Amino acid sequence: MSVVGYSEEHIKTLEWREHIRLRPGMYIGKLGDGSSQDDGVYVLLKEVMDNAVDEYMMGFGKKIDVAINGNEVRVRDYGRGIPLGKVTEAVSRMNTGAKYDSRAFKKSVGLNGVGVKAVNALSSKFVIRSLRDGQIKVSEFGHGLLLKDHPIKTTQEENGVEVIFQPDEAMFGNYYFISEYVDSMLKNYVYLNSGLIINFNGTKFLSRNGLVDLLNENMSKEGLYPIVHLKGDDIEIAFTHGLQYGEDYYSFVNGQNTTQGGIHLLAFREAYVKTIRDFYKKDFDPSDIRSSIIAAISIKVEEPIFESQTKTKLGSKDMGPEGPSVRNFINEFVKKQLDDYLHKNPETARIILEKIKDAEKERKAISSIQKLARDKAKKVSLHNKKLRDCRIHYNSNDARKLDSTIFITEGDSASGSITKSRDVETQAVFSLRGKPLNSFGLTKKIVYENEEFNLLQSALNVEDGIDDLRYNNIVIATDADVDGMHIRLLLLTFFLQFFPELVKKGHVFILQTPLFRVRNKKETRYCYTPEEKAKAIKALGPNPEITRFKGLGEISPDEFKYFIGKDMRLEPVRMKKDDAVNGYLEFYMGKNTPDRQDFIIENLRMDEDLVEQTR
Repeated sequence: MSVVGYSEEHIKTLEWREHIRLRPGMYIGKLGDGSSQDDGVYVLLKEVMDNAVDEYMMGFGKKIDVAINGNEVRVRDYGRGIPLGKVTEAVSRMNTGAKYDSRAFKKSVGLNGVGVKAVNALSSKFVIRSLRDGQIKVSEFGHGLLLKDHPIKTTQEENGVEVIFQPDEAMFGNYYFISEYVDSMLKNYVYLNSGLIINFNGTKFLSRNGLVDLLNENMSKEGLYPIVHLKGDDIEIAFTHGLQYGEDYYSFVNGQNTTQGGIHLLAFREAYVKTIRDFYKKDFDPSDIRSSIIAAISIKVEEPIFESQTKTKLGSKDMGPEGPSVRNFINEFVKKQLDDYLHKNPETARIILEKIKDAEKERKAISSIQKLARDKAKKVSLHNKKLRDCRIHYNSNDARKLDSTIFITEGDSASGSITKSRDVETQAVFSLRGKPLNSFGLTKKIVYENEEFNLLQSALNVEDGIDDLRYNNIVIATDADVDGMHIRLLLLTFFLQFFPELVKKGHVFILQTPLFRVRNKKETRYCYTPEEKAKAIKALGPNPEITRFKGLGEISPDEFKYFIGKDMRLEPVRMKKDDAVNGYLEFYMGKNTPDRQDFIIENLRMDEDLVEQTR
């Protein structure tokens, strides 16, 4: 047995930038390539934006300019500006910042003096410009190293701070920014800060109605009743009900989007149930009371404690050092304000009651099926050949949870290849048996009656909502042919029918796999498009070997590991407010075969015309 040495030479002290680059997950969660909303490139933007918004929250500056040109990001606020003698330190020395002084920033997002330092360390280019009282100080960095420390000069520009950065390709790979993700982030800032103007690449974002605007932006249809909007000191709540399954929440603390919720969201859900029960004097089931709710809650807390540097889950139990508990504060607010609202708006109270009764009826109708299905799922899970699980436990605090992925695939060959080549720590595989059922127009009973859907629901752990979603990334991995496209559509129909929040919250992706392999004796290139194939042929010289992959099952495990590793290409499934989802599903998945036939025939003729024109 070999003996591993352990002496003074094994003890190392890393500089701040070295530690951030060595352990980026501690500071920004996962790295990613920009295909997911929680990828690191968006966290870098958020860290810079948080500082700019904090200035607005303190009453300084009414607008923020944001520009993304390729991979370069610029953020300019019009606040007080960083004190010029501390500019360089503020972005390059850990635990340095004004937010330790509660007099300067009372209810801020960033309190630990880390955020913008992580942006600096993980950017190939980072420039900070602070403008204050007719003077300007500029510092330039690369990979966290100071390249040029400019002397203080005079300026005619307005007070504020401008940060220019370019995420490092050595860390993030071939990354990109998706404008819809950036739009969503910036819109959330204006919804939470009524009157703040954010200009992004020529588009102006401004909100006058706060969380009401947020809900309207994220709802594809009007709610069953006008949005209930409740505001108080340090708290704002908006909600209505729709016709979708499940519960849909947007939660914020000091302007930070807590995508994983926390004690404030838990407290609201509890307070809402208690108030409704007391108002109607009925002991309704909590799931019936909250069924189909769409709600947003925002609170402001002094010195908030988050469960990680990425600030996606609130851990604070108190509103501040001398304030009430978060739970009591929210409970008292909801109890009084919502009860008053329901008494003053009897029509809304009637609609809510009817919605609860409808949910209760459906729940009771499927309860016996549900119990049998649960028991079956538990038994099957003990020797479930459909699921090859990963080792990360979803209920743990493992930072790798953001990378946890489940591949949903069809066929033994494809499942076998992915299973053998996956990272068993973070990647799971669920095998479909043929094509799933078309679930469009069916009720949730089908989720329990259909073994395939029941086991998939059980594997994802979403029966009671997505709070305890087992995998952060749900990846549909099917062949790039007609059958594969059909399976994708059937799975998306299932998710959009019964678990639309999985799509809305950016958890669903399509795996992109190569169409071609081009190789010679020295090099192999995998190509995802005919254009990439043409470039590979040109680069590898005359007569390379060209293989056309017809299906996932043809790709060996040795090769598959390249496509589901750090360079994995994922196409996010995105849904915007103006996407007429129900209309699309009705047309493509409904019982209107003649209409679809006409559509196909018309488009085939169009293709023939195009071919004719190119001859």
